[in-house]
Amino acid sequence: MIQAPATNKLDSFSPTMARRMNRLVKLGLDYALTLPTLILIAPLLLVFAVLIRLDSPGPVLYRRRVVGRNGREFDAYKFRTMYIDGNDRLIANRSQWMEVLQGDIESDPRLTRVGRFLRRYGLDELPRLFNVLNRTMSLVGPRMMTRAELLKFGHRIDGYCSVQPGLTGLWQVSGHSRRVDDRIELESRYVRDWSIGLDLHILVQSVFVAFGATA
Repeated sequence: MIQAPATNKLDSFSPTMARRMNRLVKLGLDYALTLPTLILIAPLLLVFAVLIRLDSPGPVLYRRRVVGRNGREFDAYKFRTMYIDGNDRLIANRSQWMEVLQGDIESDPRLTRVGRFLRRYGLDELPRLFNVLNRTMSLVGPRMMTRAELLKFGHRIDGYCSVQPGLTGLWQVSGHSRRVDDRIELESRYVRDWSIGLDLHILVQSVFVAFGATA
C-alpha cells in the first residue's frame, strides 16, 4: 500500500489561503491599496531620497536578500538608514552596544540623522511597496527572513514558504516580541487563520503602531 508523504510544515497552510479565489482577493487588496498609495506619496519618497543623499554618502536604497514564497530569494528594498561605515562606528562606541542590542535606535551610532527619523516611524520600509507591486511581497504576511534565519528557526513556522512575506504582519502589531517562540506562534497563527478581515485589521493596527498610538 502506497502511503502519502508526510506533510512538510513549510508547505502546509490555511485552507482559506489555499483557495485560488482567496489568493486573488488578497492580491487585489495589495494592488488596490499599493498603487494609489505610491502615487500619493511619490513626492515624499523623492524628498526622503534627496535628504538621504545630502545627509551622508552612500546609496539611497538598501537591498536585503531574503527568502520569499516557495523558498525563492529576492531583494527587499528599504531606504538606507545607516552610515556606510556604521559597523566601525558601533565598534568605536562599545558602551552603547547593550542599548543597540535592545533595539534603542536613539543610542545606535550607526544610524544617520535622517535614518533615525525614518526608523522611528517605520518610513524606511516604504520602498518595499515596490516589492508588493512585483509580487515578491504582500502588504500583510509573515516577517521576511534571510536564508540563515530560515535555516535557524523558519522551519518551525507553519506555512512560511507557502505565502509571501509581508510589509507588516501579526507579529509586528503585537509588540515585536524579541522571543523567538512568540514570533513563531504569531506568524503561524496568521498563516493558519488568514482572512481578508484579518489583513484589514492588521493594516489598521499598523498605522496606529507606526505613530505610537493605541488602537
